[in-house]
Amino acid sequence: MSEHVAKIEWHRGVSDDFSNNTFSRAHRWHFDGGTIIDASPSPYIVPLPLSVEAFVDPEEAFIASLSSCHMLTFLTIAAKRKYTVDSYIDNAVGLLDSKEMGKKWVSRVTLYPEVTFSGSHQPSFEQNKKLHQLAHQHCFIANSVLTDIVIKPVF
Repeated sequence: MSEHVAKIEWHRGVSDDFSNNTFSRAHRWHFDGGTIIDASPSPYIVPLPLSVEAFVDPEEAFIASLSSCHMLTFLTIAAKRKYTVDSYIDNAVGLLDSKEMGKKWVSRVTLYPEVTFSGSHQPSFEQNKKLHQLAHQHCFIANSVLTDIVIKPVF
């Protein structure tokens, strides 16, 4: 078992009117390696100027986390099978939806991994699909959520 931490930090601005719900939602994520990421809700959720479009929003981070976990698992499986991966690019897309009683949730994330292999030992179309199936089965982030995760490799 391992423990993973993140520090989330928000401070009310001097001119923010908290009681009227007109305060900035911009905040920071601090990670143990020293990386700090500016974060904010999506402008689709909290309108500008109370959010910051250029900052990472939790939905984007969730989608990136699923994509990253799938990629890292895929790379490990490919390496164990002696394939050489030169690049892995995914343009992942998440769908924010409503379920019972109007509760919002990320109902589906679709991964579009495009993998470039090199060398004489390359997976067939079916072997490549199997690598993605195995990566999905073993990705612990995917195993932790109710979101429907669809893998559509780009060949």
